[in-house]
Amino acid sequence: MTVNIRRAQSNDLSALVALENASFNYDQIGLRSFMHLLKQKSSLLWCAEINSEIIGYAIILTRKNSRKWRIYSIAIAPHARGKGIGKALMLAVMENAKAAAASALSLEVKCDNKGAIELYRQLGFEVIDVLPAYYSDGTDGYRLQMTLESCPQ
Repeated sequence: MTVNIRRAQSNDLSALVALENASFNYDQIGLRSFMHLLKQKSSLLWCAEINSEIIGYAIILTRKNSRKWRIYSIAIAPHARGKGIGKALMLAVMENAKAAAASALSLEVKCDNKGAIELYRQLGFEVIDVLPAYYSDGTDGYRLQMTLESCPQ
């Protein structure tokens, strides 16, 4: 099973929306939002695919004159979870962030998403804040951050 990580394209939109709907039952990103994210210079959208099937994505937001990147959303298809796809996607994001001279990555995650939290900790993220009732269903969140070692502080 070879995972291909690549930048998303406009012909991926329907697959991205389907993946979003299969992954989340709250605060879903719709077609128009994905279209907007693909067009913006301040957002990067990466796909993970196996045999041309999109099974994961990561949305990264950047800001002009800032070296801190925010992982806005990451999703892995339910049938592909626990197989290293999320790790491969995160490693690709981290590699690209370093290549672009980003200094840090941050993200938010539901407090009850134990698998994702464990992966992020293994990759070097640390909890920097607790976000009470952060999600629309009332679930608390954590804000995690990692410093990218290859970048001067």
